[in-house]
Amino acid sequence: MTPSHPKTAARMDGIAPFHVMDILARAQALEAAGRDIIHLEIGEPDFATPEPVVAAGIAALRAGHTHYTGALGLPVLREAIAGFYAARWQAAVDSARIVVTPGASGALLLTLGLLAGPGDEVLMADPGYPCNRHFARFCDARAIAVPVDADSGFQLTLDSIQRHATPATRAVLIASPSNPTGTAISPDELARIRDWCHIQGVALIVDEIYLALTYDGSEHSAARWNDVFVINSFSKYFSMTGWRLGWLVAPAWAMPALERLAQNLFLAAATPTQHAALAAFTPATLDELETRKAELRTRRDFLLPALRERGFDIPVTPQGAFYLYADCSRLTSDSYAFANHLLEQTGIAATPGVDFGSHRATRHIRFAYTQPLPRLADAMARLDRFLQA
Repeated sequence: MTPSHPKTAARMDGIAPFHVMDILARAQALEAAGRDIIHLEIGEPDFATPEPVVAAGIAALRAGHTHYTGALGLPVLREAIAGFYAARWQAAVDSARIVVTPGASGALLLTLGLLAGPGDEVLMADPGYPCNRHFARFCDARAIAVPVDADSGFQLTLDSIQRHATPATRAVLIASPSNPTGTAISPDELARIRDWCHIQGVALIVDEIYLALTYDGSEHSAARWNDVFVINSFSKYFSMTGWRLGWLVAPAWAMPALERLAQNLFLAAATPTQHAALAAFTPATLDELETRKAELRTRRDFLLPALRERGFDIPVTPQGAFYLYADCSRLTSDSYAFANHLLEQTGIAATPGVDFGSHRATRHIRFAYTQPLPRLADAMARLDRFLQA
C-alpha cells in the first residue's frame, strides 16, 4: 500500500519557485565540471562585508553577546538607524518606531501579517520582486499585479493605483529603486500616492532596500512621513546579505501589534548580527561603502550601452540598485529558454523575466552587474560570439 502524506495548505499552490535558483543550480553544476561561469543572475553584491562590521561581529561573539535581544531589536541599533535617516535623508524618525528584523523579508512578513488577511488586496507593480506577492499569498491575501512599463518608469502611479483599487484594497506596495528594473519613483508621484492612501485609509508600504544605491537624482525616503511603512535592509548597500538583518519603520499606532507579531514569529533578529551592524554606520565603513557605490555606477555605465548595442532594449536608464531589466524580444520570443541557452553555451548566468511577474515576462531578462568590469567585458565578448553563431 502506498503511504499517504498530509495535505499541504491551499496557499502553497500560489507560491511559485524562484526560477533563478534553477539557473544558479545549473551554473554551479557547470562550475563543478570545470566551466567558467560569469554570475549575473543573483541579486547580491560581489563585495565582502566591510572589515569593521566583520570585526564587530567577532567581538560580539567573543564578548558573549549570544542571548536574545528584545523583539524590536537592540535599542542602540534602533537609535543608530534613526540617526542614519536624519543624517542621510533628513528624515526625523523616532527610534521607537523602528523594528529590527531578520532581513528585509522579516520586515515584509511583519508588515503584511499586520495589514493583510483573507479577502484583502495588496497592489504592487508587475514586474516586481517575487517574494512580495508570495508574502501576500502567505497571509491569505491577494496580490494585485499592476502592469507597469517604460511610460511610468516601471513604477506605480496614482492613476494606475486608482484604476486597480477596489473596496478590498488594504495596502499599496512600492519599491524604489526597484528590483528588477532599478528605476525609482519621483518624489512628487510618491507624495501624491501617499496623500491618496492617507485619505482612503489604505496603508502605503515603501521598499527602500536599494535607496542608498541611487546613482541619479536625489535619495528621498518615505520615512519623512510618519504614517508610512518603510522597509530597508543591511543586505545591499551595506554588503551584509548573509548576515540576514533588516528593519522596518512603522507608524506609532502599529508598534504594539508589530512587537507581538515579532515575538511570536521570530523572537528577535540574530544578536551578534545586530552588534555587528552597529559598525556599519561608522565614518570609515560609510566611506568604503560610497566607494563601492561608485564602482557599481561605473559598472552600470559600462553594461547599459553594451547591452543596448547588442540588441537589448532598455528604454529607461535605471537610477539605482544593480540591475538591468532588458527586453530581449529582438533576439528571442522566450526569455526563459534564452537564459538557459545563454548559460549552457556561453557560461553567462542571467535571470529570466518570468521570476518577476507575468507582464511581458517572456520578453525580458535581468542582468545583475555584480561582477567586476573585466568580468562584464568578458561577458559581452561571450555574448557577441553567442549572437553571431
